[in-house]
Amino acid sequence: MKIIQIDDSIEVPKYRQIINSICHAINIGDLKRGDKSPSINQICKEFDLSRDTVMVAFNELKTKGIIRSVPGKGYYVKSKDLNKEEKVFLLFDELNAFKEDLYTSFLNKLDSKVTVDIFFHHFNFQIFQDLIKRSIGKYTSYVIMPATFESTSEIIGQLPADKVFILDRMKPDLIDYPVVYQDFNHDVFQALKAGEDLLEKYNKLVMIFPGGKEPEGRMTGFRSFCEEKKMPFEITRSFASCKVKKGEAYFIPSDRNLVSLVKLAAKKGYSLGKDLGIVSFNDTMLKEVVAGGITTISTDFKKMGETLASMIIAKNKIQIANPAALIRRKSL
Repeated sequence: MKIIQIDDSIEVPKYRQIINSICHAINIGDLKRGDKSPSINQICKEFDLSRDTVMVAFNELKTKGIIRSVPGKGYYVKSKDLNKEEKVFLLFDELNAFKEDLYTSFLNKLDSKVTVDIFFHHFNFQIFQDLIKRSIGKYTSYVIMPATFESTSEIIGQLPADKVFILDRMKPDLIDYPVVYQDFNHDVFQALKAGEDLLEKYNKLVMIFPGGKEPEGRMTGFRSFCEEKKMPFEITRSFASCKVKKGEAYFIPSDRNLVSLVKLAAKKGYSLGKDLGIVSFNDTMLKEVVAGGITTISTDFKKMGETLASMIIAKNKIQIANPAALIRRKSL
């Protein structure tokens, strides 16, 4: 049984003929899942090929999930599904309701032939670094959500530059990569401007901004709007230190603080949208119904997932800000 067929008379590159030969052998059943493929040394010797030529073929087969390498033993058939042309490494910071919307729309937009492996770094830099290192050479596309991390270019630079896509945040050291991002400063400023008619009835605007994983741009956009419109405002880092008062509107990036504020307002008998205003961030289905509806400033996560998928399918190397809006509900 001769697995590899090389024809010097045709213009198809030798590495591509190796790939086609192995795929054909799998298709006709000469190679089955778990079978050992011809070795690199064997192919080099038989067809007088350089090791680099054969390695290019084997690396592509590995990337597509068709074969796998076993150190010290060789290469084995991993999958018989040759229609899985694309394999995407997707690294999120964490999974929550709105990231799930993003993920679902991303999957729905992709071709059924594309497989996606999703991972989470949970804002842990060591996990972020380790996951990327372990992914090298295994995927046709890499989607990275760097979140709050700075100076990640050295780590991400270990991946093939033409296969990397950045998601959610535009980072100065990653400026050369394609990205779908949120412009937090601009988004908050424009959303508040769109809701200026609702904000005018409040004596003071208060942002409870805990920092940490929350993007600083939101705080910057909030401050810029208040200063430009000459509206009294306050920025505090802790909900515990905030004295909630009638006639004020509260901007809450943290969902945990949002729940605490809704409970406190109910306890004090404050009517949301009249006695007290609340604006949350990152819209979810739950916020549509909690306390009669929570007003949010949110990017369109469904759109973000669709745009990302389109970029990967078309290999489109663009940088695009995802649309955001103020979603008006009872709480303001």
